[in-house]
Order: sequence, then C-alpha cells, then structure tokens
Amino acid sequence: MDPNVLERLRDALRADQLDTSPSALDLHARGESWDAVHPPAIVAYPESTEDVRRVMALAHETRTPVTPVAVNSSLGGHTVPVSGGISLDLTRMDRILEIVAEDFLAVVQPAVTYPRLNEALRATGLFFPVDPGAEASLGGMASTNASGTLAVRYGVTRDLLLGLEVVTPTGQVIRTGGRAPKSSSGYALTQLFCGAEGTLGVITELTVRLVPRPEAIMGARAAFADVRSCVGYVTDVIQSGLPVARCELLDAAAIGAIRQHLGLELPDLPTVFLEFHGDDASVRSASELALDLAAEHAASEASRATDPEALSALWRARHQAYYAMVAVNPGLANVITDVAVPVSRLAEVIEGSLAAAERTGAPTYLIGHVGDGNFHLTLFFPVDDAAARARVEAAYDEMVGLALAAGGTCTGEHGVGLRKLPYVRAEHGDGVDVMWAIKDALDPGGIMNPGKKLPARGG
Repeated sequence: MDPNVLERLRDALRADQLDTSPSALDLHARGESWDAVHPPAIVAYPESTEDVRRVMALAHETRTPVTPVAVNSSLGGHTVPVSGGISLDLTRMDRILEIVAEDFLAVVQPAVTYPRLNEALRATGLFFPVDPGAEASLGGMASTNASGTLAVRYGVTRDLLLGLEVVTPTGQVIRTGGRAPKSSSGYALTQLFCGAEGTLGVITELTVRLVPRPEAIMGARAAFADVRSCVGYVTDVIQSGLPVARCELLDAAAIGAIRQHLGLELPDLPTVFLEFHGDDASVRSASELALDLAAEHAASEASRATDPEALSALWRARHQAYYAMVAVNPGLANVITDVAVPVSRLAEVIEGSLAAAERTGAPTYLIGHVGDGNFHLTLFFPVDDAAARARVEAAYDEMVGLALAAGGTCTGEHGVGLRKLPYVRAEHGDGVDVMWAIKDALDPGGIMNPGKKLPARGG
C-alpha cells in the first residue's frame, strides 16, 4: 500500500475515525467460519456518505484495496481483507433515516440491523421480514442477498429492496431505484449491487419494502424417524398450498446441540418446524392440515404451537443453532455448506450430501430452509489436522457437485465470498466472463473487495 495513504486519510477523516492498533487490525482480519487471518493496514470508520466518498476517491487514486464490513457475521470470508489495505468499517452509519408507513417503506443506513429496524416498526403494524440471524446489518444483507427462515413466504433481500445509495470504487455517489412500488426505467442497478458482496461499490443507504404483520401466527412441529421422511413431508406441505411462512428442518445432531447449549426440550429426532401466517381461521386450518399430513407420513410426534412466547423461543433457538454447534465442538474449525436445489430433488441431494459427510468422520449437523430447497451441513474438524481438513473439503466438493447436477446452486443465501470461488465457473460457465466485464467497468483499478465473488480470470 502507498505509505502516504494513512497521512492522506488523516486529512479526509478525523483522527478518531482511523485505527492502526494491533487489536483493531486483528479484529478485522477474520470472519465467522473462516479461520485464515488477513489483517488490513488501516481500519477506517466513516460516519456519512461523504466520508465514504472521500475514502473511495483516495483509494481509487492510490490503488488501495478496500474491504467493507459492518457486523462481520458473514460465513464465507466476505469481509476478510485478503489484500490488506483499508477495512472500511461502516458500523457508525447506523441511523434509521425515515419510516413511511403509508408507503410501506423505510430508509436506513447500512449498519442498521434488521431486529433494530423491526423494533422501530413495532407501532406501525409493519415489519421487515428477511431474518438471516446473527443480528445481521441491512447493508451486509443486501451485499449477500441474504435470506432466512421467512423466505418461503416473503422472499429474500433482493425482493424487499426498492433502492440504494452506492459509492462506486472511483468515488462517485449514485442512487438506484426509488420509492415507487415498481419501475421499468433503466437497467436494474439495485439488483446488480444487491448480492455483489461489496465488489462493485459501498452501499451507504437502503430503501426497503415493508410488509404488514400477520393477523395471526401459528406453529407446528413434526418429528420423524429419518431425514427422508422429513423431506417427503415438507414436499407435501409446500405442494398443498398452505400459507407456510417458515419451514425448517433440523436433524437429530442439530437438535441435540440446541438442547445441550440452549436448554430447549425437543425429541432427539429429525424434526420439521413450521409457522403459518394469515388470519385466525386460515392458520388454524393450515396447522390442522399440517398435523394430518404428518400423520400420513408416519410422524413419531407432531404438535401445534399457539403460544407467542414459545414460538419466539423456538425461532431464537433456530437462529442460534450455529453458535450452539460451535459451543459443543470447542476449539474445532468448521465448514458450512449452503447449497439450494429444486424441492423435488431435495431428498436425494440431502441424502447424498449426508453420505459424503459421513465418510469424513467429522461431526456433522444438518439445518435447512427446506421450504425453498436450501440446506446447510456444518462439518467440524481440528484446526491443525490437514488430513481431516482435506477430507472435509473433498466432501464439500462432492456436495456442491450433487447440487449443481440437480439444477441447483453452490450458495442459496450465504454468498460466494472466498468459500465458494472454486464453484462459480462450474455453475455459471461463460457468464463469469460477463461478470468480469461488469467488474472491470465499475472497478477499473480492481480495488473493491478484491479476491471475492469472482474466480480468477479464466479460472
């Protein structure tokens, strides 16, 4: 990095907006589920779009790499500054700028988390329904096109974005989209930056769509002897047209980790958790039909849940499942798969993936947003055991191959980051060359979150 960059940043930002201390650099050198360490040279804390613009203009001029980060909860190494340079920490840009309930929208800065936005919306009767967990920031959620347990009903982040403010890698400030419910004007730039993982620019403001809170919510739970029975049950539930808002599958190992770490009493069996949103009559009818279908699929146990506190506790436990698994495997590294496939192919891909994981001998946990064909296998292994790591990586390759062969994707919601780079060309073919053309046009210096999202040219 140009040795003058720090001095020039001191002219652009206040002293308390820059940090080169070892502790700050170490804090920004790693991410969740990514154990390779790459410290930046500088951590910058912008507080406004103008601050970001100054940093990006200087970075463009000096060819300094910039890696945006906020909550740092991504699971694919997206926020790890593999090329050093500036770690652009956006956590001070955390204001809810506007809530327009009559237009079903809110305007926020990128570090606002979705739980905080929903708390601010409580009196309006509206909410933002994308819920990836981990107190994720909305800027990060847009950057990875995050999903969550409610996606089967409400969609993913891309579906809830009306517009963005973005600072490009050359320091230009642009706005995409608007406040109208729909538009056919221009290229779909909002959708281009959503899911770009910070490789095309820095999101500094988001206009998000809100939805009404449901009149009634009811949950159901069904435990089965094996995972295949769970998936068969889910397929019937989805095809029945029930108003499913959440549809989650946890295997017996994941249930055990949650019970051990969080104290939630659940049967030690693969279990499907459902939630229905609508009016009181529709959710009661849906939950009754869900229990009838569970009986037809020979469920070992099935029940309905109406207590809001119990439902909230259940979904909190689901969102903390990853941390529960980490807690019961202390000191181990982990790899999380994130494949998504057509629901009709879900059972075979899950079974093939579980077989690949079993051959590694690694502790393995299955969790899935199975209502939309997305599931996660998390495998644990000793950090310093090269042979174990190689076995896990080989199983990962096999799982992604199964998903792609079924017409699926290597990442349903976590994004490419560093973890999925080996599979992008296999999934998109020559489309990767078009992606590189877009990257070159917007980031001619190659400074914006380098090493992420796209494989090496020709790779």
